[in-house]
Amino acid sequence: MESSRKFFPAIVVLLLLVIATAQARECETESSKFSGMCMIQANCDHICKTEGFMGGDCRGFRRRCMCRTQC
Repeated sequence: MESSRKFFPAIVVLLLLVIATAQARECETESSKFSGMCMIQANCDHICKTEGFMGGDCRGFRRRCMCRTQC
């Protein structure tokens, strides 16, 4: 029982490191093809996918279409 208490923190730290490295970072860039204010998420997402990105979202006060990609 005592030996399992010694190894538990090490196992938790190792698990957290594996999870952190498995998640890919995402970067955002403004869509070059989307024009006007971005009001409908699905439209932005579709345009970004046609530009070769993973997807897109309407962002910010000016409602711009921002496309997502892996960094």
